[in-house]
Amino acid sequence: MNAIQASWRGWSGLTLVLLPLTGLFCLVSAIRRLLFRLGLLRVVTLDVPVIVVGNISVGGTGKTPLVIWLAEKSQQWGFKPGIVTRGYGGKSDRWPCEVEQQTTAAQVGDEAVLLRRRTGCPVYAGPDRSTAARQLLADHECDLIISDDGLQHYAMARDVEIAVIDGNRRFGNGLCLPAGSLRERRGRLAEVDLIIVNGAARVGEYGMQLKPAEAVALDGRGETKKLTGFIPDRVHGIAGIGHPDRFFNMLEGLGLNLERHPFSDHHTFSNEDLQPFSNQTVLMTEKDAVKCEQFAQPSHWYVPATAEVDDGFENALMTLINRLKDGQKTA
Repeated sequence: MNAIQASWRGWSGLTLVLLPLTGLFCLVSAIRRLLFRLGLLRVVTLDVPVIVVGNISVGGTGKTPLVIWLAEKSQQWGFKPGIVTRGYGGKSDRWPCEVEQQTTAAQVGDEAVLLRRRTGCPVYAGPDRSTAARQLLADHECDLIISDDGLQHYAMARDVEIAVIDGNRRFGNGLCLPAGSLRERRGRLAEVDLIIVNGAARVGEYGMQLKPAEAVALDGRGETKKLTGFIPDRVHGIAGIGHPDRFFNMLEGLGLNLERHPFSDHHTFSNEDLQPFSNQTVLMTEKDAVKCEQFAQPSHWYVPATAEVDDGFENALMTLINRLKDGQKTA
C-alpha cells in the first residue's frame, strides 16, 4: 500500500494537497456522464437485458464472486447468460477476445479466466464492453448479459445496476480519487437498483459473505484438503487482490498459523515470486492461482471462495429478473 492509498482511510496533509485534483476528477466525471445523458456520447443498447455489477470505489469489494453467483443463479431461473469484463492486465493482440479453456491470464487478465472456468458461460473480455457484448451475442445464443465491473461504463445501456461495497473499508474518507478511494460520489448509490455489502449490511443494503471451500492443489492433480487440515503447520498466504487482508483474515480466523505475503492487485506472478516458498506450504486466492499454475509445486494450493447472499437480495433480484424475463427492458 502506497502513501496515497494509506491516506484514503482518513484525512491528512496529503489529503489536503490532493483535494484540487479530486475537484478536477469530479468535474470531469460529471461532465462525461452528462454528455452520455444528453446523447452527445453514444450509448449502445443491446437486444437482451443487461445487468451491471460494479462499485463506486477502487480495490476489491467481492464483485467477481458475486458475478459468478449471479451467472449460476440466472441459469437456474431459465436464462442463458454471457459475461463481459474489461480484461484488466491482459495483453491480447485483439479486443474483444473470447475467453476459452486454453486462454491464459496473460492474454485476458485473471478475472476473465476465473469467470470462464467457474461459470462455464461465454465470457468476452475487452476495454469496450459494449463492443464485447455485441460480439458475444453474435457468436452465442445468450439472452442476458452480465457486465463485470461495468458501473462506470456508461457507453453500454443497462437494465439493472448492482453496487458492491466492502463492509470493512466502506467509503474511506468519502472523497473521490485521488484524495480518496471513490470513482464516483456516494450519491451515485441512490440511483442503483441493489446495494450489496461484502460483510455487515446497513439499512437499505443487503449482506453477502464469501465462504471458502476446501483448498485445491495448484499443480492440477485434483487433490483437495480441508483448510483446518493445515493446522498447526506454518502456512504462507499469498494474495494479489484489491484487499488482501480479507483473504488473510479469513485463513487466520480458521486458526491457521499464517505468514502474510500481500502483492499488488492483479500482480503478474512469475516463478521467481514463488521461489522463496519452494517446498513450503502456500495458500493463495483462486484469482492468483490462474497465473501460477505453470510453476506450481505440490505444496502449493488455492482456496476457492463462494458468495452467499441474503435471502432478501435474492428475492429482490428475482423480482427484477422476472421483469426482464417478461421483456420489460429499460428503454
